[in-house]
Amino acid sequence: MSDREVDRTGAAATARGDRAQYGVCAALAGLGILLLVDAARIAHVTSSNDPLGPRPVPIVLGILLIVTAVIYAIDVWHGGVGEAEGGEDVEPGSRADWKTVMLLIVVFGASAMLINPLGWVITGSLLFWGCAFALGNRHHIRGLAIGITLALITFYGFAIALGVNLPAGILKGIL
Repeated sequence: MSDREVDRTGAAATARGDRAQYGVCAALAGLGILLLVDAARIAHVTSSNDPLGPRPVPIVLGILLIVTAVIYAIDVWHGGVGEAEGGEDVEPGSRADWKTVMLLIVVFGASAMLINPLGWVITGSLLFWGCAFALGNRHHIRGLAIGITLALITFYGFAIALGVNLPAGILKGIL
């Protein structure tokens, strides 16, 4: 038996045995069909600023998802398999770090509750600092300074570049 025959047998066995990959193909194709059906129900609206309207984007994405599903199914049929994860970042025997997860949940929850009264700049700064703290950063002043910088950049970036006003909160009139 040559190496070529062994490879062909292994590929055929993999193609027949890996039905989960066909499920992923079906899910991709189903999502593409759903996008196309929904895009067909969008009314054709155009303006001088937008001559195409909202329909082309979901149509293109739906077609691309279906094409991807077909190409993926053909690859699986011919024995293509994904590379097994090396797991270099994860130790299989380690347990979840629930303290970090709970700290992140608290930080995100507090940010959601405080964004209107305090505004984006303060809340975004605290969000960055809290996430950095939960993930192990112990340079509190530097973390807060980076958070303030990022919050100001995003605040003015949204306001100036996109025309979207984020909540100013207690800093209204100052920003």
